[in-house]
Amino acid sequence: MLDRHGILLIGHGFLGGALAQSLASSGRIVHVLSPNSNPGQRGQIMFHRGSQDAPDTVARLLADCHTVVHLASRTNPGSSARRAAMEAEENLLPVARLLEVMSTSPPDRLLFISTGGAIYGNPGVLPVDESVAPDPLSYYAAGKVALESLFTAFANAHSTSLAIVRPSNLYGPGQSLLGGFGLVRTLLERALRGEVVEMWGDGGNVRDYLFIDDVADACRRLVDATDLTGTFNAGSGEGTSIVELIDLVHTVTGCNLAVTTRPARSTDVRAIVLDSTRLRKAAGWTPHVDLATGLARTWAWLCEREK
Repeated sequence: MLDRHGILLIGHGFLGGALAQSLASSGRIVHVLSPNSNPGQRGQIMFHRGSQDAPDTVARLLADCHTVVHLASRTNPGSSARRAAMEAEENLLPVARLLEVMSTSPPDRLLFISTGGAIYGNPGVLPVDESVAPDPLSYYAAGKVALESLFTAFANAHSTSLAIVRPSNLYGPGQSLLGGFGLVRTLLERALRGEVVEMWGDGGNVRDYLFIDDVADACRRLVDATDLTGTFNAGSGEGTSIVELIDLVHTVTGCNLAVTTRPARSTDVRAIVLDSTRLRKAAGWTPHVDLATGLARTWAWLCEREK
């Protein structure tokens, strides 16, 4: 077997950045591949600019890495709404090409970061565990189902140890402001700037919010535990409605949020809360940051950026 000790992170978004730092702080050698990376080495992290389906770049990195964590996504539930072809072209095709390249030098360990907030649709019982079949309401969620299948087929064909992580709605310091994605970040930004918040529907939609450090810890544990395979939910296990979240943002920030309502969207999940018992028992993982504390930390970070 090749002597490959590095960890390759494909994608360097919100979670990718936090996971890279977590892995590096534990002494791991981390390679990050992203089209937007500024190439170079910073500490234990080596950044490489390039696409996940660039054969030469990926092959070169696989020569040094026995573990691959896939976090890259070019869409979100809002951006690919009613655009099935966009989901296929931006996410499915690049991954299919990536898997063809990886087949020449399969990693020993593979993690795919999927979605727990969208993939189950509106399950009949909450919290929902991994035994419940996916029921996507959006093309984004349908794309994640397809990607899970692609990575599973690759792992079966190459005897690769695969773990699929389905995190709930992530938030925390370092999250970018993206239209139609990241409600916590959006609400705090609106509070900071005194801007109006658009609320789709009656505000009763329930989500499971998980602090970024907690999900990075879950992924790091699964990187190391190569015997743990299959699908793992990663969530707080607590549901919070949009109205409740707005009230909590007001309490944390002291800012009143002006809200305007828009018609509900058919692609929005009504209520989702994840049961993460499997991950807790298998990897000893538990979330440590409650929503109020996490909001306060994120608000402090956002205010500091403004100075």
